[in-house]
Formats: sequence, structure tokens, C-alpha cells
Amino acid sequence: MARLDGKVALVTGGGTGIGAAIAEGFAHDGAAVAVTGRRAAPLARTVRRVTERGGAALAASADVTDLAAMADVVEKVLDRFGRLDIVVANAGIMPPDGPVLDGSPEDWHQVLGINLTGVWNTAKVTVPALISAGGGSIIVIGSGLARVRAGGSGAYAVAKAGASALTRVLAAELRGSGIAVNELIPGPTRVSGPGGDGERDDGTEQRWADLGEWVKDPDEVVPLALFIASLPPSGPTGQVFSLAGRLL
Repeated sequence: MARLDGKVALVTGGGTGIGAAIAEGFAHDGAAVAVTGRRAAPLARTVRRVTERGGAALAASADVTDLAAMADVVEKVLDRFGRLDIVVANAGIMPPDGPVLDGSPEDWHQVLGINLTGVWNTAKVTVPALISAGGGSIIVIGSGLARVRAGGSGAYAVAKAGASALTRVLAAELRGSGIAVNELIPGPTRVSGPGGDGERDDGTEQRWADLGEWVKDPDEVVPLALFIASLPPSGPTGQVFSLAGRLL
């Protein structure tokens, strides 16, 4: 029996990169999956890849910074699948490198809105459904840049540090409701489009490799995500599971 048989998972930022890989991996392991993000076309591709392999999937476009839109996504998930067991808060954006004070106010608010407030919004609208299902798991996709001397990473490192703190707060507050909240740090990962620690066609991948990092494809993040998702809600919570190659 697959580990996630009978489970329903929601993945934000599920149209590309790590989010799409996790959604497809969860579906392959038995879960019904819902993916959300700002662009409909990538979400449709993820759903198509899942359904072509016999899985059940739903796409619902939404911006994680829009609380009402995210609430509508959860309603669509419940209408289609009747429950929600696993939430992966993956949606993210990474601005160009540079000194944090050189960025524009618009960039600052956008990056914090998606990478930090988006996690809060996602938890806000999904926790009631997780409680109704008898408990579940929230996985926050973090970044090693939240824990190292991250000069040049700007608002992204700040937002990811906040999301890491929010993970621990939620873990403490939701343990009594049967919900485990943990952080998964993929480390440098090749992604398509903005939002990852990985390759940018400017020598970034080689610099990560020179630092001893494992630069991976999104599919290589999936086994750890599956492991966390398959743990019982009474298991680890408020923990950091990392694929980063360096000590953090």
C-alpha cells in the first residue's frame, strides 16, 4: 500500500519546480492532489501529468497573498475531495541579488508577501480543514539562506527566516489539534522561473558546487517531502529537515 493512500494534499506554487515535483510525487504515492498558483497553464500541466498516470488532481488558480482567494481554493478542494490532510506551503519568489537597501519598496513587499504572509494565509485557511480531517501535516518549504550570512539575498532571506519562525510558532500552537508543522529546506535546486536557490545561467550553480553544495533537480526533493508527509501527526513537529549540503 502506498504511504499516502486516501490522503488529500494541497501544494501552493504547484505548477513548476519543486511544487510540481512534490505534487506529482504525492499523487504517485497514492494521494489526491490539488495545486494552486498564480498562473493557470503550469497548474494544468501538473494536473495533466498526474491524471495521465491514473491519479486524481485539481488545479485552482490563486495568489497566496490573497486570503479570500486561498479560502476559495480550500473550498474547491473540499468540494472535490471531501477532506484535506497535507499542506505544502511552497509558493515563493526570489528577487535579483543585491544589497537589501537597494531594493524597491515594491519588491520588498512582494517578496515578503509571497514568501512569508503567503505561508500565514495558507495556514489560516487550511487549518480548519485539517482539524476536521482529524489532524494532518503542514510542510513549509524553507531555505538555507535564512540561516547563513545571507548578504545579497535581500528580502528573500528575511522572508524565509520569518517563515521558519512561523513554522515553529504554528507547531507549538497546533500540536494539540493533531497537526504537525515542519520545515523542509531543499538547498540549491534547479527550478524553472523565479523562486528557488538554484541555477540562473550566470554561474550560480557552479558557485554552489564550489561551496560543497548538492545542486539537485526538483524530483530529488520529493523523497524527503514524502517522508515528512507520511509521518504521523503525533511525530516530529517544529523540526527542520534539510537537503542542504552545508552545516547551517
